[in-house]
Amino acid sequence: MKSRKVPKVLHELGGRTMVGHVLAASRELEPERLLVVVGHGRQKVIAHLEAGWPGARPVLQAEQNGTGHAVRMALEAVGSIDGTVLVLNGDAPLLRGDVLHELLAVHEGEGNAATILTADLPDPTGYGRMIRAADGSVSAIVEEKDADAAQRAITEINVGMYAFDGALLGAALKQVTTDNAKGEEYLTDVVTILRDSGHRVGGALDRHWLGPLGVNDRVQLAEARRLLNDRVLEAHMRQGVTIVDPMSTWVDVQVTIEPDAVIEPGTQLRGTTHVAAGARVGPGCTLTDTTVGEDAVVVNAVCEGAEIGPEVSVGPFAYLRPGTKLARGAKAGTYVEMKNAVVGEGTKVPHLTYVGDAEIGAGSNIGAACVFVNYDGVEKRKSVVGDHVKVGSDNMLVAPVNIGDGAYTAAGSVITGDVPPGAMAVARARQRNVEGWVERKRPGTPSAEAARRAQERAEQGD
Repeated sequence: MKSRKVPKVLHELGGRTMVGHVLAASRELEPERLLVVVGHGRQKVIAHLEAGWPGARPVLQAEQNGTGHAVRMALEAVGSIDGTVLVLNGDAPLLRGDVLHELLAVHEGEGNAATILTADLPDPTGYGRMIRAADGSVSAIVEEKDADAAQRAITEINVGMYAFDGALLGAALKQVTTDNAKGEEYLTDVVTILRDSGHRVGGALDRHWLGPLGVNDRVQLAEARRLLNDRVLEAHMRQGVTIVDPMSTWVDVQVTIEPDAVIEPGTQLRGTTHVAAGARVGPGCTLTDTTVGEDAVVVNAVCEGAEIGPEVSVGPFAYLRPGTKLARGAKAGTYVEMKNAVVGEGTKVPHLTYVGDAEIGAGSNIGAACVFVNYDGVEKRKSVVGDHVKVGSDNMLVAPVNIGDGAYTAAGSVITGDVPPGAMAVARARQRNVEGWVERKRPGTPSAEAARRAQERAEQGD
């Protein structure tokens, strides 16, 4: 991956790391143990497991001495194992739980010592071909360089993931040597050892495998990301969600969308975002860990950790930050930013306003170009606006202030104190007109000439 900071398996796609996708698929089997062999970048990988995947136990492979060695380290960490052991790759984010169920069913149903997960590729060039016996068992895996014309025509290939009989796996690993070009312990040698010992080796074919078998560079990561996104979008659409333009829409795997929601072009839904039935999101939205209520409309907005209630209108060009909660029918309009703000039912914040660390009641209206001044240079402070309040345009509400129910504030006011219910607060200098100022201070300018002509017209009218 050519990354100096991020271990390979921690690269993300669809809102999860690569190893996270593999763990999620594995958990669908409800395994007794879930072991993750760690080597390169192990401290970061272990921290990731502890933070997001409790129950997944890291096993150290201090020396990266091959795939067989990695499996041996895992078995030695837990002692003898009875039952089935699945060996999976941490860089296979397209792996699905249903495929693992099928692998397990084939393995146990056929009584295999080892079962190889295989894929049917339209172009198998470069991969080892699966040679099947008459009874369907795997008789050989032939590398392309060793294959004849008939074998090259086979499109079933080894994915590199396996199910093993645990006891037989442990015994076979003890027979694996490093007598090869790389001096490593190969897991494929275990398959050969078991087959040569008279045990049955089978194959479980995934006929729908798409994309790279493993992700080894940023090109393959992008390809896997696109394929995963296509899979996620298709699943949502088949459940009744309208996605207007799948080519420009990106949805993470943990996002939930209810039927009859509409996702417009250019939209990204990330994290644990939830979109309720009848809601319309987009175009041009990025929502992260945000809930959108029924029949809400969100247009050209960035929302992070926000709660958008039913029938709420957001945008265009709104920014909702963590802690923002909009009740039913509220509005956060054009060029409105909110942070840690609770907005009551039916309240409108239509344009050009910052609402930070505030609580606004129901049925209120915040005029254009208002700022909730919440930071005093040391700490953030909260303001409270009651029900059915009318805050005039171009107001500064210097926290902490409380504006009572039904109160008004005049346009252009700087509100620094509490306003009683039903009062009108006026906090601005009285207007004073200095007659003739332009003629005296800016003589000869277009403004002065325009003023002179206006004065002449007024005198002629008199």
